[in-house]
Amino acid sequence: MSKLRFVSLMFSKQVFPRAIKVALLVGTLLALINHGDKILSISLTNQDYIKLALTYFVPYAVSSWSAASAIMSNKGPSAES
Repeated sequence: MSKLRFVSLMFSKQVFPRAIKVALLVGTLLALINHGDKILSISLTNQDYIKLALTYFVPYAVSSWSAASAIMSNKGPSAES
């Protein structure tokens, strides 16, 4: 599997919009579960902001990684060229 092809798939028009939607939905749910009290009381620290950013980044990364992997595996050996 070509790493460059894989990364370009992760940011392609086919994968990127869906991964963003997943990240927004899942990230928001996780942010509310994990940091809801601090968000509502507006008492977030700098460390909390970093954690919130990661809360959105991780679902994006997982979604785009799995979508790109699925696309590459469905195209078979010719996708590796």
